[in-house]
Amino acid sequence: MLGILDGKVAVITGSSRGLGLGIAQEYAGAGASVVIASRSQRSVDEAVALIRSQGGVASGMAVDVADLDQMKALCDFAINHHGSLDIWVNNAGTAGPYGPTIGFEPAEFTQVVNTNIMGVYHGSLVAMRHFTQQNSGKLINMLGHGYNGPVAWQNAYSASKGWVNSFTKALAIESKESKVGVFAFNPGMVLTELLTNVDVIEGSEDRLKVFPTIVRMWAKPPSIPAKKALWIASSATDGKTGLLVNIFSPWTMLTGAIAEGYRCLFHKPDSGIDFQIKPIPRFKG
Repeated sequence: MLGILDGKVAVITGSSRGLGLGIAQEYAGAGASVVIASRSQRSVDEAVALIRSQGGVASGMAVDVADLDQMKALCDFAINHHGSLDIWVNNAGTAGPYGPTIGFEPAEFTQVVNTNIMGVYHGSLVAMRHFTQQNSGKLINMLGHGYNGPVAWQNAYSASKGWVNSFTKALAIESKESKVGVFAFNPGMVLTELLTNVDVIEGSEDRLKVFPTIVRMWAKPPSIPAKKALWIASSATDGKTGLLVNIFSPWTMLTGAIAEGYRCLFHKPDSGIDFQIKPIPRFKG
């Protein structure tokens, strides 16, 4: 039985766990050869072994997306191991701590910029150079909370996603004469460690009291946005460059709120999600 990505080769950054791993599994299940990329070689090896155990074709290497040379090496690795490169997903991201901007350690803020902005730039650069040369390919850049406006107390993350949105739209315009597809994808609230393990700048803990309720209402397992990422990578989006695909809709918000209201009204147990909120020192330098 043919898969909708048979013969395709896909690189997914930040794919040893969470949403990235979910996308890699979805792509592999649809027939693609996937290249796992993460900062830890051990994590990469474990993800590759998992996908192979599920019958998929996978390889991988450890990379830091903030390093352009390592991203060039990742592109070469994909082509040398699988013979081509057709899909590139810039999924690697970090949230940084929750709290006021002036309370951030500058190094923490810089890490968010290096991963969420420079990582997307580096990945887009190496992928688009290859795609435009072969006149085919699909680039998918991940959005997130704040891509369409400022979010207080999450300024580093939200501003980085606003940058990704603008950058991706401009890239799509610049390459519209080619047959390369450039897409921005907002997966909504995804139930991963990025969401459940939160560093909080001391003094801001009370602002997260309602956060578990918000997660119960609107967070989805990685498999749900991963299926939409498969649709973006498929022939269904051929010739539709510049799309912003948003899985989070008013209907999603309404149904999630209704389900949580029902749970509270009838005293149903919660989802049992394990939240880890870790206070960290406020920057005073």
